[in-house]
Amino acid sequence: MMVDALSMIFAALVGTSTSGAFIESATGVEAGGRTGLTAVVTAICFLGTLFFSPFISAIPPQAYGAALIVVGLLMLSPITRIRFDDFTELIPAFAVVALMSFTYNVGIGITAGFVLYPFCKLVSGRVGEIKPGLWVLAGLSLLFFVFYPYP
Repeated sequence: MMVDALSMIFAALVGTSTSGAFIESATGVEAGGRTGLTAVVTAICFLGTLFFSPFISAIPPQAYGAALIVVGLLMLSPITRIRFDDFTELIPAFAVVALMSFTYNVGIGITAGFVLYPFCKLVSGRVGEIKPGLWVLAGLSLLFFVFYPYP
């Protein structure tokens, strides 16, 4: 997790989009990697992509679009664990999915969920279900929407 955080900071400092190396490491472990050598091989593969990125960027979106659709379909399974009989759970979850889809921005969707979840619990009178840390996160997320430079 620390390496993931540092890679995101480094990516932001050099002016590129942030990268998430944690997921790739988890994929390596799931594929059978049990030592630190798995992370080293993953790092070498990422380093190699720096040199091939101009070639890869020449691939048109039509070539990889179908694969992204399949990945999106695989990400639908957690939706079945949403409690559809509890609107304080359903409304924030729906907002997260809808905003991710229509804004093309995962961060906006998740941030909206951080604001809506405690708000729905507050409106329904179930404030006791919210931990203090989530209130802090909701406040910071609300600041994001207040100061976000909308186009």
